[in-house]
Amino acid sequence: MAELESFLKGRKPVTFVDLFAGAGGISEGFLQADASNKYFDFLLASDINDNCEVTHRARYNKQLGLNTKFITEDIMSSDFIPHLLEALSGRDVDVVTGGPSCQSFSLAGRRKRFDKRDNLFDHYLKVIRTLKPKYFVMENVKGILTKDKGRFKVEIMKEMRSIIDDQEVDNFLMYAKGMIYKTAPKFMADAIYYKLLMELEKDDEKASKYKNLFFENLASQFKSLTRKIEYRVSKSDRNVNTIRHGLELLKRNDERAEILAKITNVKTVANVDNDMYAESINGFMTAFSDDSIIDRIIKAIDMLDILKKAGEKEVENFKQAVILYTFSLDDCFEEISKLAKKDKTEERCAKILSALRLYNINQMVLLSSNYGVPQNRERVVYIGSRKDQKEIKNIPATVKDEDKVTVYEAIGDLDFIGNGQTATEYPLNIPHNPHYDYLVKVRDVDGPIDEEHGKTYAEWSREGRLLKRFRPECPAFYVRNDEELNNPRSWKHFGLFNHQTSDQNEKVRKRLEIIVKYGGYTDACKEVLKKEGVDSAKRNYFVTKPDTQSQTVCTMPDDFIHYSAIRPMTVREMARLQSFDDSFVFQGKRQTGGEKRKSEIPQYTLVGNAVPPLMARAIGNEILKNIR
Repeated sequence: MAELESFLKGRKPVTFVDLFAGAGGISEGFLQADASNKYFDFLLASDINDNCEVTHRARYNKQLGLNTKFITEDIMSSDFIPHLLEALSGRDVDVVTGGPSCQSFSLAGRRKRFDKRDNLFDHYLKVIRTLKPKYFVMENVKGILTKDKGRFKVEIMKEMRSIIDDQEVDNFLMYAKGMIYKTAPKFMADAIYYKLLMELEKDDEKASKYKNLFFENLASQFKSLTRKIEYRVSKSDRNVNTIRHGLELLKRNDERAEILAKITNVKTVANVDNDMYAESINGFMTAFSDDSIIDRIIKAIDMLDILKKAGEKEVENFKQAVILYTFSLDDCFEEISKLAKKDKTEERCAKILSALRLYNINQMVLLSSNYGVPQNRERVVYIGSRKDQKEIKNIPATVKDEDKVTVYEAIGDLDFIGNGQTATEYPLNIPHNPHYDYLVKVRDVDGPIDEEHGKTYAEWSREGRLLKRFRPECPAFYVRNDEELNNPRSWKHFGLFNHQTSDQNEKVRKRLEIIVKYGGYTDACKEVLKKEGVDSAKRNYFVTKPDTQSQTVCTMPDDFIHYSAIRPMTVREMARLQSFDDSFVFQGKRQTGGEKRKSEIPQYTLVGNAVPPLMARAIGNEILKNIR
């Protein structure tokens, strides 16, 4: 066991599970956290990619000696939760963390409609509903706030607020049933009550029964509204058929979901986007969605003249009942609140709903440089606080604006490698640049200035931020795959890992020199590149600046240009900008391209997609301070 008894003594463990773990940025940060005489006990991590597992097992099982388990499986698989529960062996989980794949949300690239990954957050919430941890953390790129004109953000919040306390359901239904049937017409009361039962019922078979009752109620009301239409006419009327068939399509949501899932998967694998297929496939999928079906039903109702004789209020109620089918549980709660106002029981309703909701949800935008990370990376973080826990509304900065870590502080000591070179040891004399040495400051582990007991950022990176808690069971090592990981004789031990540059040709080097000369990939720069015959089809190049923080670290190494070496950054330099220790080794291939990017997660991708450990550390410490 690599954990120090002196660290564990007097501290209480707080268990956590890390989903969509990737390289392990959240895991690494949580293991560094140790506020309020508590620490995180790392039970399990999960991701879909093999190289994520290799990187995790090498770091946490082999190097740090933890018994942490890893599940390599798609969270959207029907077997995922059973496998998760089996791996946990009945242990309670205090905290669940995860960042559903954010590529399709990112502001940096084109967003794809109906991208398979867009549904991952829903499966993440299924895990939350199953484990019911004291806190959960969900992080994503800032682009999630504006995706689909802000609708996606709203839907995420509704789904989170729909996680309920099962013990309060009976009390809620007792109140809701009495109030609904007292304030709404019977047809609408039935529709609302059946919808509530559909959403609240945990047993799938019973929920299906309530769904059938919901649609039987709609069909009966539609028959009542159209009772004056001759049967022969109703069978041939386009609007009547649109309503009748639309209700049947809505009812068959499971079949539609299965078809859409298969098409979405094929579309994603085939990379259908920006081609002659995308529009027609997207059009079909749109037509099969709940919203599109309901839009057609409502239009058909408005165009059916015979319904005007049925009564305006009855027709409007029917339309609202159809729309009700797409409501989330949180939408249903809002509808109940409206009826409670009419019933003059708003306060009682609010109290009952507050008891029913299991989590208080807070959304925050965190800037990584506020937490000792030499990078201006913004992330949206949702923190769900179970109602018996203290609510967490923000993550206080650990570093003042004037004391933020700069790029030079982070990677200046690694500037001893040239084009097409690999370094596996630190040099005897750590390099420095007299022009920038004034930027180096002595700090505490998470960034604040500490002249008396601190170290420089580079020293913390070289020596490690986990030494307070661990004495590694073995030195850091590199392997290419799982087979080598399981054979210690294949482990490659170096003094320095992941510090390698590509061998670029003269044309590429000239291009980078011009971009650096112009201070960035500006329009003027592009004109010169074209004139010199070294222009590029790439949309972005970023020149790092030594005296400030870097831009958001990405997964493409050629996008980042070193401030003085006129070359792309190495994996180790990118990892430093993310705040990973040098002892954290990124395993497997350094980079890959083309179609392989869909199935392989090379080192650069592991680094670029990670949550900065020091930012995760700050989140972890705030949870440890507040958890009961």
